[in-house]
Order: sequence, then C-alpha cells, then structure tokens
Amino acid sequence: MGASLEDIRELREMTSCGVIDCKKALEEAKGDMKKAQELLQKRGLEIAAKKSSRAALNGRLEAYVHMGNKIAVLVQVNCETDFVAKNSDFCQFAKDLAMHIAAMGPAYISEQDIPKEVLAEAKDPKAFVKERCLLSQPFVKDQSKTIQDCLSALVAKIGENIVIGRFTRYEVGVA
Repeated sequence: MGASLEDIRELREMTSCGVIDCKKALEEAKGDMKKAQELLQKRGLEIAAKKSSRAALNGRLEAYVHMGNKIAVLVQVNCETDFVAKNSDFCQFAKDLAMHIAAMGPAYISEQDIPKEVLAEAKDPKAFVKERCLLSQPFVKDQSKTIQDCLSALVAKIGENIVIGRFTRYEVGVA
C-alpha cells in the first residue's frame, strides 16, 4: 500500500522526521498513523542510543529568571553542531529545561553524579534520585514524561547527541 502525500505530510509535521522515513513508516504500519508514529519514535530512540558516544562540543547557555527576580537558572545544553544549537526545538528544550530547574530545584543531573555517601544517607534512595536528579524528575510541563524522556525524544527528532552539561540555580535567601 502506498502512503498518500497528505498522510506523509501530516506524519512529517507531527514528528519532524524525513519524508522518506515517514513514507516507509506509513507503509510498514499499513496506513495507521499512530502505529507509524510509534515506529518512527522507536527508530529514533535506537539512533539516539547509537549517537550517545559522540562528542557534544557545541550548544547553548540558557538563562531563566523567575517572576519577582527571586530565582534564576543558568543551564548549559550541549549538542554536536552549531547548526543544531540554533534549531528552534533545541532552543525551546533549553528554555523549558531552565524553567524546570527553577521550579523543581534538582541538585544533580543524573544518579551517577550523586556522591555515594549522600545516597547512602538517604532514607529511600529511589525516591531521593527521583526528587533530586534532573533526568529522573517528571517534566514540569508534562508530568507523564521525565526530563530523560524529553531529552531522548529530542535526540531522536534532531538526530544528534544532546547532553545536559551543567546548571546552576540561584535563589535569594538560600546559600
């Protein structure tokens, strides 16, 4: 079954994947738009896993100052090319990430960043990781996804390795 141009265009707008990838996914899914979207997402995540070892030496710094000027965040998000660093989806992710950090106040990027003695002192290490690690936190704009889910989806969509380099959160009255 050949995919119609309208279906390919619609799937491409929903996923930002290439025309040929959309056409192949629609044909494989026998015209089922939802199944085609899932196929593209699965392929994208597989590609993202392969790209995770590539160096991400470009990127951007994003600043966010919360209303009332009591909380501010500076986050560094890295990617492979300066072209992607200017991509609107990448820029929006960096902005959303800075806002999320301001709202949720994580202390670490991932579980690997937590010192062993700090994790050993936690009453419930799993809950501690979910609460204090940025990648494990539910995204403030969509609680059904973690920051890691959002990052993986962006890598799959853009096709480059993307890494959260570091962040700093400032709050008036907190040392």
